[in-house]
Amino acid sequence: MGKKIKKEAEPPPKDVFDPLTIESKKVATVVLMLNSPEEEILAKACEAIYKFALKGEENKTTLLELGAVEPLTKLLTHEDKIVRRNATMIFGIMASNNDVKKLLRELDVMNSVIAQLAPEEEVVIHEFASLCLANMSAEYTSKVQIFEHGGLEPLIRLLSSPDPDVKKNSIECIYNLVQELNDLHIEALSVIANCLEDMDTMVQIQQTGGLKKLLVFAENSTIPDIQKNAAKAITKAAYEPENRKFFHEQEVEKCLVTLLGSESDGTKIAASQAISVMCENSASKEFFNHQGIPQLVQLLKSDNEEVREAAALALANLTTCNPINANAAAEADGIDPLVNILSSKRDGAVANAATVLTNMAMQEALRGSIQSHDIMHALIGPLHSANMVVQSKAALTIAATACDAEARTELRNSGGLEPLIELLRSKNDEVRRHASWAVMVCAGDELMAAELCRLGALEILEEINLSVTRKNKFSEVAYNKLLNNHLSLKYSQTGYLSSSNIISDGFYDYGRINPGTKFWPLKDLCLQEPNDLRTILLVNSKSDVSPPPSTEDKSSEVGYGRSISSSSSLRRASKEKARKPSYYFSAGFGSPTEEKSEPASGRNTAVSKSATKEKGSRKSKGKKEEEKQKEEEEVTVVLKWAGEGNQDKEWSPPADPDFCAYVYEVTKSILPITDIREQIEALAKYVAEKMGGKIPKDKLQDFSWELHISELKFQLKSNVVPIGQIKKGIFYHRALLFKALADRIGIGCSLVRGEYGRAWNEVKLMNESQKGVIGGLPPPEEYIVDLMFHPGALMKLKSKEADRYRFL
Repeated sequence: MGKKIKKEAEPPPKDVFDPLTIESKKVATVVLMLNSPEEEILAKACEAIYKFALKGEENKTTLLELGAVEPLTKLLTHEDKIVRRNATMIFGIMASNNDVKKLLRELDVMNSVIAQLAPEEEVVIHEFASLCLANMSAEYTSKVQIFEHGGLEPLIRLLSSPDPDVKKNSIECIYNLVQELNDLHIEALSVIANCLEDMDTMVQIQQTGGLKKLLVFAENSTIPDIQKNAAKAITKAAYEPENRKFFHEQEVEKCLVTLLGSESDGTKIAASQAISVMCENSASKEFFNHQGIPQLVQLLKSDNEEVREAAALALANLTTCNPINANAAAEADGIDPLVNILSSKRDGAVANAATVLTNMAMQEALRGSIQSHDIMHALIGPLHSANMVVQSKAALTIAATACDAEARTELRNSGGLEPLIELLRSKNDEVRRHASWAVMVCAGDELMAAELCRLGALEILEEINLSVTRKNKFSEVAYNKLLNNHLSLKYSQTGYLSSSNIISDGFYDYGRINPGTKFWPLKDLCLQEPNDLRTILLVNSKSDVSPPPSTEDKSSEVGYGRSISSSSSLRRASKEKARKPSYYFSAGFGSPTEEKSEPASGRNTAVSKSATKEKGSRKSKGKKEEEKQKEEEEVTVVLKWAGEGNQDKEWSPPADPDFCAYVYEVTKSILPITDIREQIEALAKYVAEKMGGKIPKDKLQDFSWELHISELKFQLKSNVVPIGQIKKGIFYHRALLFKALADRIGIGCSLVRGEYGRAWNEVKLMNESQKGVIGGLPPPEEYIVDLMFHPGALMKLKSKEADRYRFL
């Protein structure tokens, strides 16, 4: 056999491309493949893109940016069924992206998508084509395109499809399409409301009669959304004064009151907001007094927080600068729901309710009603708010309602002082101003003033007032009022008390301190052990026990009560006298019991002589002895009752029976003197006698008052020494005693602290030569009262500083 020869393979044709399998991991490469003429490549590329788009919105955006949408739209009409199916599937999921929707509308592919709904197409194509249309039909422009290309009929036909997804998509698309069929008035009114924010458009709408059409819809429509949008449009138009006037002429108020009774919360809110703006017109504001306010008060009780907020806003605007409307809101039982709203979680509702309550509290009768609703406790939450508008309104409400001691006490007990003081630190001007206002009101009595100072209000106000940009008129007044109601601190800081600064029980002279230095409370000072620091002088005539009824005549009762009881008629009489400058009384001051009062006995020779000379009357020696004995018995009782007290009670300042006796004696012997100059001289001599008598200038160095004070501190085991126990006193002891006693009997005088232990009293008197001048009182002249060298002498002040030190 011959050897077999192997047949060689024929080489491939030179003009044929060898098959190539491509595996791409880049989506951009696959997008480029969408332009291929080969069905197999197109089908595989579409399949890969479908899977990529299915993974999330970011991938859809990526495909859009890579330009995949345009070539895919051409594949919707491809001859190959698989390519067409895959492209339809891609658009079914891609159409959920808003940017893709927009591009599809621009490319006008709606006809191609609707064509995929033909009966002969596969169920899968029906499913994704209907899904694409459902996504597109969510927007108005696409709805129009679907209608124009006859998409509704094939969608209705697909409702009988056996595939549930096809049914679902078709129903969703049909539902979206029929929404075009709704009343367009709602959307139109919403558009008009937005257009009214532009002034030029507003003028055009007004000139073309559009405002009147708004009223027609608001009055005649029964559809809540139409009523709501009409009311919103009225609100925006009413910001213009001319429009408010037009609406009032068309009696829009009646329409808005009717809308307040709507079943729709949205309509109630819109109507309330419209009333808020319309009440800028005074005539409209007056209309709502009888109609509207009662309905708004009812809305304050709504379960819907937005309704309550809108109603409170309307009431806030209606009651601002309008006492009649404030009364109407109170008469409609609005106080209770307004106080309840202060605990709302909506800042706007809280701020609006606080404004209404502030407007109401401007009237004393309503203020009492508001206070009875536990208003101070309700304001604690708003004071702690992080919203500056709420903070401001809450502080303003406190300023309007804390006008009496009971309300201020309630605020303090509720823990409201701390957050109020913290608002003084606010960087917001309005919050800081209203907080200062509230502190000013709260500082209306000594107890609250002392508490505010303890919490640091004075230091914060002082810091504010040092700043040109942060201070305000209320911060300055609040600072001064705190000092005027905390005279101990004022005297220590400023070294001056005016004639209107009346020293009361519990006052203590702590000595000079600089602003910002800690000022210790009296209780803390009393509990400290004695040391080498300056002695604290205490003024106190209080007693824990009321005295027994006196058998003395009315003048004696007055004296007794003045030194023991805080409710005596003498206190009222002295305060009446103290309200006027001393020179008003130089012509004669009549005590309520002056005719029945008798001059004091020989306990104080200087005073007795002065009083006897003033009265110009003599009595028998026996009668004088009887009166003397009777008076001494009374003083003994005063000392006894002043020194006694229940030790089980809470802490109280040390009693000062000697000072009680001083008050009694000057009340009985000096108060009845009718000439103010003689009163001053008599009181000066009395004070000097009690403090060691007249001290010649050359003997001042030998006056051993320091040893006496040290002995008192040792005996009392305290740095606090009651003023009445000091029997050897120099300038600042005597000046304080003179001021304390003068204030008790209505002699107007100031207390001034000098250097080196000096202090003095200044009084104002009318010039003797000017008495009886016709044409009004001349200005009074100032004098310093000598309590040391020539007790009772008065020196006229010309050049104040030079005269003071030359005199003292």
